[in-house]
Amino acid sequence: MSYRVFARKYRPQTFDEVIGQEHVTRTLQNAITQKRLAQAYLFVGPRGIGKTSTARILAKALNCANGPTSTPCGICDACKEIAAGNSLDVLEIDGASNNSVEHVRELRENVAYAPARGPYKIYLIDEVHMLSTAAFNALLKTLEEPPEHVKFIFATTEAQKLPPTITSRCQRFDLRRIPTEAIAKHLLLIAKTEKIELDENAAVAIARGADGGLRDAESMLDQVVAFCGDSVAYDDVLNIFGFTSPETVGKLCDALFAADTLGALKIIHEQNEAGKDLLRLLAEMVGSLRDLLVATVTGVQAGNTPPPARLLELIEHFSAVEARMRWAPDKKLHTEVAVIKAIHLLNQATLDDVLETLGAIQGGEAPPSLPSRPAPQAAPKAPRPPESAPALKAEPPAVKAAAAEEKPSGFVNLAEPAALSVKESAPKAEAAPAGSAEPFEIWETIITRLAHGSPMKFEWLTSARFGAREGSEFRIQIPKQHHARTGDFIWPDLCKIIEAEISKVVGGRVKLAYDLADFDHEPIYEEAPQPTPVVEKTPAAAAAKPEKVEEKSQAEADAEFKNDPLIKKALEIFGREIQTLS
Repeated sequence: MSYRVFARKYRPQTFDEVIGQEHVTRTLQNAITQKRLAQAYLFVGPRGIGKTSTARILAKALNCANGPTSTPCGICDACKEIAAGNSLDVLEIDGASNNSVEHVRELRENVAYAPARGPYKIYLIDEVHMLSTAAFNALLKTLEEPPEHVKFIFATTEAQKLPPTITSRCQRFDLRRIPTEAIAKHLLLIAKTEKIELDENAAVAIARGADGGLRDAESMLDQVVAFCGDSVAYDDVLNIFGFTSPETVGKLCDALFAADTLGALKIIHEQNEAGKDLLRLLAEMVGSLRDLLVATVTGVQAGNTPPPARLLELIEHFSAVEARMRWAPDKKLHTEVAVIKAIHLLNQATLDDVLETLGAIQGGEAPPSLPSRPAPQAAPKAPRPPESAPALKAEPPAVKAAAAEEKPSGFVNLAEPAALSVKESAPKAEAAPAGSAEPFEIWETIITRLAHGSPMKFEWLTSARFGAREGSEFRIQIPKQHHARTGDFIWPDLCKIIEAEISKVVGGRVKLAYDLADFDHEPIYEEAPQPTPVVEKTPAAAAAKPEKVEEKSQAEADAEFKNDPLIKKALEIFGREIQTLS
């Protein structure tokens, strides 16, 4: 007798021998016992999990000499003929090669004939999704109302390609991938029967490589026995099929978490030189990261591991690379790039990290601990000014004294040339944070933004007087002459705009209060030792002044941002620095 491969020799012959599909076999057995048989059955699932074998067992159960029975004997002529595939009453049709409408019409003509031996005439169509649209349409009426002695059994790996009119006329059974433990146990049973020494770890490795397909696992066992003989070891399975050991996958993950790029690339190179399947290596990495994620979120895993959000990013990253690598010619290149990018992903601070840390600092709490990662190589730092360097903003003491002398009411006029000349010529102290900026600095920014940006609406700001800040209230004096020209109807809207601009500068909601005064461009500061003569503004000069103030204001804003304690603390925690792009 010729040799029979394990996949055919150990094909299940009864419902009890079907592995991992109890939800299907029990339903079919109960249906036969209760005589609740449908006219058509549809078995769906991936390759090698028992669709065709279950269909044949169902055919034997219906046409067995003792049947219909849920436990076919397997020794009667009907059972033997069905198992051998030469029964006249069970017609197995390949949907890929018999997919035309002519074949279906021939089938419709033959269903009228009675079965030769058993009670039923059974049509088993494998890969039924390969039938043409015309063939499906020709089958509809017969499938819905076949003769009493006819049963249809369909099997397919792609149920989504079937027309809804076909699936609605069938009882559908979805067969699942078989668990790794069940496949390994079955392989050990075959090895014991065949008197083969099969290492238990080797059986598990084959089962994992089969990816839920029992037929694939039996074929792999056949192949490894042909190579090794009667003794199969774990290393033999890894070498024959190019599998990577779990220990190697664990070392690669450890190198990934430690940002050891050189060590990770060395492992990939060694695996590639040993002929390992790098696509399967990525799949094993995804599985290992998944296990680590589950252990982390359930509290089983404790230690120095990335947080769940990072693990999710890595799983998505490697899964996407795995999908692309299936058609890539250079798999080593894609694997190396994927690992390098994954290390960079772990080294990056996410937006959630930044927001959480800044929120903790702002609330006065200790910042949350970040995952320890090696610091990247620092880029050359731009030279910083010494601590004693003059800052961009400060109110000179002389100016404050002059303002206090000449304006007991506490109102100042920032638009006067004398005031500006005094401020620019005086030495400047370190800039204050935005939240504690002096009122004159705030109003100077508002004048720059509004008066020079929208002169038609806010030119009067250059002749107004600005009071000290009282809590969240800012006071302003407006010349009566200007107020009379504009009228009361426009002031509420203008105040709202000014309040919004002040809120942007101070970082909180403020209120603006104004009153009227009898003055018009009244100077309040003493002139500088060498005052600049006040000349009437020409259009060119008027256009040049806003540009100068805006440039100065930008420098002041940069200094305020860099000297903000919150920003300094965040840069210290994350180990980063602010770089200006030229």
